[in-house]
Amino acid sequence: MDASVTGVRIGTRAPLGTELSCPGWEQEGALRCLMNTLDPAVAEDSSRLIVYGGRGRAARSWEDYDRIVAALRRLSDEQTLLVQSGRPVAVLPSHADAPRVLISTAMLVPAWSDEQEFARLETAGLTMFGQMTAASWFYIGTQGILGFTHETFAAIARRHFGGTLSGRRVLTAGLGGMGGAQGLAIANLGGRALIVEVDPERAARRARDGWVDTVTSDYGEALAALDAGDSRRGRAVALVANIAEIAPRLVGDGVSFDVATDQTAAHDPRHGYVPIGCTADQARAAADAADREQGQAAARAFDGAIRRSLVAHAEALLALRDRGTIVFEYGNGLRAQAAIAGAGRVEEIPGFVAEYVRPILARGVGAYRWICLSGDPEDLRRTEDAALDVIGTDSLAGWFSLARARVPRQGLPARVCWLGLGEREAVSARLNELVARGDVGPLALGRDHMDPHSVASPSRETEGMRDGSDAIADWPILSALLSAAQGASWVAVGNGGGVGIGRSIHSAMTVVADGSELAARKIARVFHSDPALGVARYAHAGYPEALEEASRSGVDLAGSA
Repeated sequence: MDASVTGVRIGTRAPLGTELSCPGWEQEGALRCLMNTLDPAVAEDSSRLIVYGGRGRAARSWEDYDRIVAALRRLSDEQTLLVQSGRPVAVLPSHADAPRVLISTAMLVPAWSDEQEFARLETAGLTMFGQMTAASWFYIGTQGILGFTHETFAAIARRHFGGTLSGRRVLTAGLGGMGGAQGLAIANLGGRALIVEVDPERAARRARDGWVDTVTSDYGEALAALDAGDSRRGRAVALVANIAEIAPRLVGDGVSFDVATDQTAAHDPRHGYVPIGCTADQARAAADAADREQGQAAARAFDGAIRRSLVAHAEALLALRDRGTIVFEYGNGLRAQAAIAGAGRVEEIPGFVAEYVRPILARGVGAYRWICLSGDPEDLRRTEDAALDVIGTDSLAGWFSLARARVPRQGLPARVCWLGLGEREAVSARLNELVARGDVGPLALGRDHMDPHSVASPSRETEGMRDGSDAIADWPILSALLSAAQGASWVAVGNGGGVGIGRSIHSAMTVVADGSELAARKIARVFHSDPALGVARYAHAGYPEALEEASRSGVDLAGSA
């Protein structure tokens, strides 16, 4: 199903329907999800295997991708495929209740886990950066982050603006796989968003898919569009420009904003942050050259330009903050990278999880998602209806209604929603029953890495933990071990997702619901124990919400919380 143009691979598309190309649906599910992450409609740069987040890849090379596909197509139900940083390295005997695939990406010995050593190893062809859901083959496009983005801005509205963003102006940047959700989330809450994006193709793509309302490269036109029409109605304006130039200009011109943040790929400055004076294409070419010529004059000059731009950007955000704007970092490593570049006071900018999202995570609630492997859009509607039958809350019904109306399809039909302990198991069991009855085709069920227990990231998900356990990385490793022991279809661990190499450890799992008794057993085990560990993580950190949930749900905390 690969597509090519004059011999250059431009991406993949997953097979549709219910005909198997692998020995079983667990293998087929992994295959289709891998292909889906590299669908040109899903990935940011599928020709280079880049799914999202600067250079987050699904496979190390196209040759490795081909080997993974070939291995999955012959993998039996008594075997497990091992994938080391995007490269298949072994197919070993296991058993039907074991995972079909185990994935480890970008993992380095801690004292060597920095960008410089990683770049050396990556250039040598020994590893790759997999972001979070890219290397774990469960990326579903911009929708995947929309829930987090909506919840963050909804929390801002509740805390600062009486529950609505109506009449409020938001400045941000970045319309990539993660940042693309900002415009829709802000507009849905009634706010006006000015989103600065340096790549005109990326801005045009978001407008084409309905994530932003207007695209312009003219500064004055952008500001006029931001204020056009009824101020109570939400609106998202994309300005094609460099945020490191625009943010200082806005400060100098005295343009006011109520909220400011950023979702550029600043965690990976060389590959994800375009310096002043470069186009996006020029920056990509300069980054590739710098990777080949580590330490040479051109590489040093390019890195220096990035550092100066990061400082200008951060200083402008701080200037807005000094004037009363609500400023926060959206977990993209901007503060850390700006501090390395020489910016001061960046520690005054709070992170979005610690400031706004922590109460949700502390209840053991996170982003559950599923993919309809058949490709049939009706399967998505039927599974949404089933989820509503099980978890019939007004908020879930409202989200599904909004998603049906406003969230464009990218690749295989998929949905994300926020569920906690008990809810995930119940919904997953019902979905598997639908498959068993033949009402829908097989499904891939899982979650984001950004779950209560499955990531350690001291500048993002675990920043400012109540007990000081920000950097404790046992939890995501325990999460992966537990998911493997419980028989998830595939399990992944990774380093650096979201914030850069050496700054996070994270894990993920997926279970294929094919209607079988084996799938029912795996679902019951995985989707109970996985969210239960999230409750345990926060309970042991001393969060009352988690302790209450553990008591209510009967989570055994081994007497130590």
